[in-house]
Amino acid sequence: MSARANPSGGELEQAEQALEALRAVAPGADTVDITIAGTAEPVHLPPAALEPLREVLANLAAGRGVTVIPANAELTTQQAAELLGVSRPHLIKLLHEGRIRYRLVGRHRRILAASLLEYRRTQQGEARRTADHLPGLSEGFGLS
Repeated sequence: MSARANPSGGELEQAEQALEALRAVAPGADTVDITIAGTAEPVHLPPAALEPLREVLANLAAGRGVTVIPANAELTTQQAAELLGVSRPHLIKLLHEGRIRYRLVGRHRRILAASLLEYRRTQQGEARRTADHLPGLSEGFGLS
């Protein structure tokens, strides 16, 4: 797991420039060649690396720190709670309710990063649907 604090002002600008360059890459490109300052040979990035790299740069450009976690990483309950921004007891409640898959290693719970991200995507989708429904409710109550 690789964590990064919020970027500095210079890093924000660099991230924005790099993001714009990567957005210009045509979909379906076989590889993307990146030249690193001080080297003669370009680095060849596989297409699968482009979208995650764009996401990292977009977050950095927006001033947010970034954490990179392999999908198959197993997290402790404390790590998972920190990533979701909830308390450890709340996370354990979610595990016991079956809302996030986990396994036991002895007496310790381990959460697959992919399961945690699946839960977060589901929650974000529900929040969007609820937000989309709110204007209709306020009209129904004559609040608009």
